[in-house]
Amino acid sequence: MGFFDKILEKIGIKKKEEKEIGGEAKGGMKAKDDVASKPQVGTNAPARTVPQQAGVINPAPVSVVDVVAKLEGLAKGKDLNWKVSIVDLLKLLELDSSREAREELAKELNAPADVTGDSARLNTWLHKEVLRKIAANGGNIPKELLD
Repeated sequence: MGFFDKILEKIGIKKKEEKEIGGEAKGGMKAKDDVASKPQVGTNAPARTVPQQAGVINPAPVSVVDVVAKLEGLAKGKDLNWKVSIVDLLKLLELDSSREAREELAKELNAPADVTGDSARLNTWLHKEVLRKIAANGGNIPKELLD
């Protein structure tokens, strides 16, 4: 499981038992179960075939998680500013916030080379990118946090 997957899991978007894309747990279908590709016995209709593409899955609908409410609830009584700090966001989610962990996350999210050498720029980029990716995965993130 990647570092970003751990973030999604902590905020309730991705569950531990979810399998990688393409597995049956993600809505994948087996070609042999496709009724449309089998001739229908006892009908006068001609047999139809539906071409199957290897690796094609029917994506499961994405449920929207109110990330702000979830994080605000976790932040009660804690002095963490998760809305602007990647370190505080990771601490709030009880994840490793060390420089090494953030560098690992940056690699996973394909951080541009111009930000990876500067810790402050990397932290700012990481915070925005993590929020963008959370939103892309079904998290309800307000526009003002994404700008």
